[in-house]
Amino acid sequence: MSFLNIKIPKIKFKKMKIGNNILDELQYIDYEKLERKNVKNRNTPYEDMTHYKTVKDFFLKSIKEYSNNACILEKPSHKEPYKTFTYKQFGEDVLGLGTALVQMLDLKDKRVVIIGETQYEWYVSYMAMLCGVGIAVPTDKELPLNELTNIIVRSNASAIIYSKKLEGTVKKLKDKELGIKYYIQMKSSEELEENDVGLNYLIEEGKKIVQKGNDFFEKIEINPEEFKILFFTSGTTSNSKGVMLNNRNLAENINAVSAYVKLYPVDRLFSVLPLHHCYESTIGFLLPIATGASIAICEGLKYIVPNIQESSPTAILTVPLLVESLYKKINEKIVKSKKDKLINTLIAITNAVKKAGIDVKRKVFKEIYNNLGGNLRIIVSAAAPIDKKVGQWLEDIGITFLQGYGLTETAPIAALTPEYNPCVGSVGKAVVQADIKVEKPNENGEGEILIKSPTLMIGYYEDEVETKKAIDKEGYFHSGDIGYIDENGYIFITGRSKNVIVTQNGKNIYPEEIEMLLDKQDEIKDVMVYGKKPEEDSKKEEKELIITARVIPDYTKIEEIYGKLSAEEIYDVIWKKIKEVNKKLTSYKAVKSLEIKEGEFEKTSTMKIKRYKELSNK
Repeated sequence: MSFLNIKIPKIKFKKMKIGNNILDELQYIDYEKLERKNVKNRNTPYEDMTHYKTVKDFFLKSIKEYSNNACILEKPSHKEPYKTFTYKQFGEDVLGLGTALVQMLDLKDKRVVIIGETQYEWYVSYMAMLCGVGIAVPTDKELPLNELTNIIVRSNASAIIYSKKLEGTVKKLKDKELGIKYYIQMKSSEELEENDVGLNYLIEEGKKIVQKGNDFFEKIEINPEEFKILFFTSGTTSNSKGVMLNNRNLAENINAVSAYVKLYPVDRLFSVLPLHHCYESTIGFLLPIATGASIAICEGLKYIVPNIQESSPTAILTVPLLVESLYKKINEKIVKSKKDKLINTLIAITNAVKKAGIDVKRKVFKEIYNNLGGNLRIIVSAAAPIDKKVGQWLEDIGITFLQGYGLTETAPIAALTPEYNPCVGSVGKAVVQADIKVEKPNENGEGEILIKSPTLMIGYYEDEVETKKAIDKEGYFHSGDIGYIDENGYIFITGRSKNVIVTQNGKNIYPEEIEMLLDKQDEIKDVMVYGKKPEEDSKKEEKELIITARVIPDYTKIEEIYGKLSAEEIYDVIWKKIKEVNKKLTSYKAVKSLEIKEGEFEKTSTMKIKRYKELSNK
């Protein structure tokens, strides 16, 4: 999965107050009044899974059925409490904006870039696009100007909906004269002036049109198969891939999750991941909308704990880095309070009584839950591998730990852990609509994971060659991931056959992109970029892969330019060139280590480096 660039700040929790007499309290619990979960050893999907065809199907249903329920919670400022937007208000705002975009700005069937930090207006904008405006192009707000420009040009965007914090960036885009017809600013009520307009102004004007009896936008019928969303897997260079999705892809994701996990109108998801990615915008946004649940927006990672405690979510969708940070900080508090042995004893006892169909974990571990808002019941981790002991510990204290698997190309869910039969360490089972198999398994049953699913993309944007490479004649998508499927259908990912480097927090780095820039340097003859594991004795807490360039210097060219140099001087010359290239890359893509290679890379007949052979010969 293509994911996020997250830097986790220091996380602080209150002192744990777990009492020493909790063991005595257990014998006085009235078990008959406790909720019994997973008494039945369920191995089949929920029979009442949904069967939506489009996003608009469940949007219109939810804004009517859950009209007065909380929909989105957002903090106007850090010192103010969460402000609640109901489904009624959300529905009116989406229909108002959609009406204005179509009838006032003539953006029907046009491409619109949506860029900015997570906020109420982002949700409204994206939903309006999916419900009948045109093609949404969700874009990473952290992209450098050149990468953002590339996406705007390649997508042939007619408008940009942007947050106020990006006002300076938008001004620079205007200077480039990219042919954008409208620049629409979130949280602005400015009237239309030339090509600038406030989003709130459009919403209100659209509402006026609707109130006069014009329901044109609401009545627009959505073709489930029509190209409606464009996600770029990487923003840099013309070689980045654009993933084309339709309404069916997204609706089938909702249907798929409903077979394995139950969300209810009382649930509240905590939104901490950026919305420009398919993972958060589909599972973190569209899924709760379909179920009548609410979404609480995190102000930023440094506010994650107070925001969780204030909003009291029941579910958090995240990546391993954040889950592991929460786990570490909570356990540090437990050890500091000298309750670690007690907790381990309580885990053993509560696991034993749970096997008898009685779940007392929420009562026993109440203080841990209180640090996480008091209501947390589900944590979903995806994008990258996670330490199995973290997932098991969450299960042991009563939080359902789920993992998902997929890519932007599968919009994104292809496999998911069933909540009624979890398997910590696995990325889940193929969703009920999908056919996932292992191609040419080795003696351990490992091979490339192939996926056939209604969540699978239409194809790569303006790239039929790459589309045919990725999806074979039988309709299977070649994921590039290496794994195996056990006898119960659980999928385990053991490696990656594609060249993509996946950071610990789930961000994808495409080495070819960096190699292309390094190849332009006269001093470099050939180069391979890969993610190197930190040394086992490294003092760093992070387990992050080190982006490494293995370089064959062009000794002839170096001598022409610099004269005769020693091995150390050649290393310094190459490193200087790498640092120059790093300035053109976003920080997480920067090369951090250099290796000088003697001899030549082993290559295929098409002159591609055999990466796995090269790495196995380190």
